Amino acid sequence: MTGTLVLAGTPIGDPLDAPPRLAAELAAADIVAAEDTRRLRRLTQALEVTLGGRIVSYFEGNESARTPELAEALAGGARVVLVTDAGMPSVSDPGYRLVAAAVERGVRVTAVPGPSAVLTALAVSGLPVDRFCFEGFLPRKQGERLARLREAADERRTLVYFESPHRVAASLSAMAQVFGEEREAAVCRELTKTYEQVRRGPLWELTRWAAEGVRGEITLVVRGAEAAAAGEPDAAELARRVAVREEAGERRKEAIAEVAREAGVPKRQVFDAVVAHKKTPR
Repeated sequence: MTGTLVLAGTPIGDPLDAPPRLAAELAAADIVAAEDTRRLRRLTQALEVTLGGRIVSYFEGNESARTPELAEALAGGARVVLVTDAGMPSVSDPGYRLVAAAVERGVRVTAVPGPSAVLTALAVSGLPVDRFCFEGFLPRKQGERLARLREAADERRTLVYFESPHRVAASLSAMAQVFGEEREAAVCRELTKTYEQVRRGPLWELTRWAAEGVRGEITLVVRGAEAAAAGEPDAAELARRVAVREEAGERRKEAIAEVAREAGVPKRQVFDAVVAHKKTPR
C-alpha cells in the first residue's frame, strides 16, 4: 500500500493567508520536506502546529539526491508533505522531480491549494488576465536574457516573470529593448506583506524607477503584444528588432535576414530601416 504526496501551498507573505487544511496536513505528516526548515519552523509557530513527523530539507541543492529517498518512503506508505518558502511547490520551486518520481511509482499526489504570487500579481496588475503565460525567472546573462525575451516578443498573452531584486532593472531594460519602451507592465513587490507595492507604467518608466534599487520579492507582469497592424511593418520596429539581435551577439547581416523572415518583408526593406534609424538624431 503506497503513501501520499501532498504539495502544500504556503503563504507568500501574511501567515493569515494559510489555508485551514495546511495546519492539519503538517500535523498529520509522516515526513515534512521543506525548502527551508527555518522558515517551516516559523510557519508552524504562526499556525500553532506541532509537527509529529520527521523534517527533512528539500531544496535546489539536494533535490536530485533526496528525491529517491522520499520516493521510497512514499512507496512504503508514508504521507509526505512538501512545502517551499512561499506559494505552491513545483512552480519555480523544488517539487517537480518528486512529483514525477511519485507518479512513476503509482503514488497518489494531491495538493493543498494556497496563495500564488503569479495569480496575485496578475489580479492586481491592471493588465488583461483572461489569457496569460508564466515564464519563471529570466536567465542571468544578458545575451541569454535577450534571447529568451525575443521568444516571447510576439506573445499575445499577458506575461508573468519572477525576478530577484538586484536584477529587476536589468530585466526591465531588456524588456524595453525587445518588447518596446511603451509596452505596459507592472512591478509587484512584497505582495501581501507590510510594504506591498505595485508600480505600473510603460517599460521605459519602470526601468528608470528600478534603477534606484528595488528590494523584496518581485513579480513582473507585462502586457502581451498587440495584434499586427495591417499594411507594411513599421520601419522603426524593424530597426529595433535588428538592434536587439545585435545586442545579443548576432552579426548584423544575419539579424537583418532573420527579422525579414519573421516580418515577411524583403531583406532590403529591413536594411533600409536600419540605415534610416542610424541617421535619425536622438
